[in-house]
Amino acid sequence: MNITHLEHTFIALLFQALLWPFVGRWVAGSLIVAVFLGREIAQHEYAGGGANEVWYLYGLFNHWSLDSFLDFAAPALACAFIALAMPGGWLWKQFAKSI
Repeated sequence: MNITHLEHTFIALLFQALLWPFVGRWVAGSLIVAVFLGREIAQHEYAGGGANEVWYLYGLFNHWSLDSFLDFAAPALACAFIALAMPGGWLWKQFAKSI
């Protein structure tokens, strides 16, 4: 992991916390992860020559590296963990049963 993965994770968790009261924890996490995924796909389209130069799904299938995968996977995992672990989430309920 490099610093961009941590930055993306921090930004995703911040926006999840800000949007949570309005749309819920799962939707808030999904929205910000969709933004990061769209950003990565757009960067891959740009690397292929731009949106008008490549076929429709070019950015989805080409130019992916471990770094670009982790740029959206790290925030996705962090947001999913927070949504599961916070009060009312599945992990929270499992913990409450064991007490």
